[in-house]
Amino acid sequence: MQNGCLANLAEAVLVFSNQPQAPVLAKAEALGLAVHCIPSRGKKRLDFDAEVLDLLEKYRPDYIVLAGYMRVLSAPFVAAYAGRIVNIHPADTQVHQGLGAYKWAFEQGLEETKITVHLVDQGLDTGPIIAQAPVNLAGVKDLAEVERRGLAVEHQLYPQALYQLFSSSKNKQ
Repeated sequence: MQNGCLANLAEAVLVFSNQPQAPVLAKAEALGLAVHCIPSRGKKRLDFDAEVLDLLEKYRPDYIVLAGYMRVLSAPFVAAYAGRIVNIHPADTQVHQGLGAYKWAFEQGLEETKITVHLVDQGLDTGPIIAQAPVNLAGVKDLAEVERRGLAVEHQLYPQALYQLFSSSKNKQ
């Protein structure tokens, strides 16, 4: 998290999850990062997002970087951080939005799919695209292979896209 191309450019001020058992919480804590979890189960979206916004006010992040966060953000949340919420999606967002992108690509028999890094807007995976990278699916035999290939691209693309975004943002200041 604090290594690699982003280490000298950005600081993770908080690692947050709505899932108490999320492995990232223990990993982040081991690195000495601030971590927090607010379980979302059984809470209304607006109430939960208001709790998270209250928490984030204490940390005042420049950006919210989503990774594996499987909740649609409410309009008030998106408005509070408009243009500063980044997400990664395992498909070309102009072709497939929402859940099950790897399964969809496999079932369609695609020879190639794309990983998309985009800004979050009020829609579902409809925000402006920051970066995309292809995933070669030629010859895949099962969904696990699609996921393995896709995750390999995700792990390369996301830090690169964040680096570009944060660099351009820093240069504007």
